[in-house]
Amino acid sequence: MNEIAAAFLAACRDEIEAPKPGNVHVFADGHGMTADDFLRSAEAAAPVLCAPMCPVGLRILAAVEATFAAAGMNTNLGIILLCAPLAAAAETSDDLRHALHKTLAGLTLADASCAFRAILRASPAGLGTVSRHDVRDDARVTLLEAMREAAGRDRIAFQYSFDFIDIFETGLGALADARMRGWPAPWPAVNVYLDFLAGFPDSHIARKHGLDTAVLIQNEAREVQKRYKNAANPEEALEDLLIFDRRLKASGLNPGTSADLTVATVFAGRLTRILINRRNDG
Repeated sequence: MNEIAAAFLAACRDEIEAPKPGNVHVFADGHGMTADDFLRSAEAAAPVLCAPMCPVGLRILAAVEATFAAAGMNTNLGIILLCAPLAAAAETSDDLRHALHKTLAGLTLADASCAFRAILRASPAGLGTVSRHDVRDDARVTLLEAMREAAGRDRIAFQYSFDFIDIFETGLGALADARMRGWPAPWPAVNVYLDFLAGFPDSHIARKHGLDTAVLIQNEAREVQKRYKNAANPEEALEDLLIFDRRLKASGLNPGTSADLTVATVFAGRLTRILINRRNDG
């Protein structure tokens, strides 16, 4: 396994070990899925998602197919869609953000075609139909153009459209904040997750349950986040997090987009360190 694939797998493990309210983690399963389902999916997806010199669309499709072969369900479509361009970008430059911009700008019609097939294969909950660039139709635009069409209703598409701004600004900022506080794993990933969950309505919840519900959960997350950040020791917040977790799961609410963005953030953080080491090694 190459170092980019190892970084992806480590990021997935970091995220699944974090007690993320409403989402699957090692402290509590949920939504018909277990932590082991996610770990097996990550192990299966990592080699093809991070295959050297592979187009982004093929990475996405191969990773979804590998996931279904290993887990038999969609556990990680959002993670794959976010991490595929990050993995590709990390091969091309020692500046991840600059390389990602070029990677996204270079996406093709073939990338869109592969991504559409992957999305249909995964069949995520709440997948509806749209009048333009529906994934059930043949791709007629590049993957970046298709994502721009969906950016207003999907936070993962928004990342493609705006150079992963949430990852580089909100996510990596939350990761740095936790590390500056000296918090060990899994608390930096929790810090990232809560910043996303409190920062905007989760688009997975909005797609399944409506925007009003997503805004309600965002507001509840702000209160949990406030108590979490004010704790002298993040471990003191565990029971509070798990109470919120049980309440969300009892209502069938899964902030899946916030979790996907968390994996992508931790992955980007690990890739940044790889690129710094690569540059320092000459």
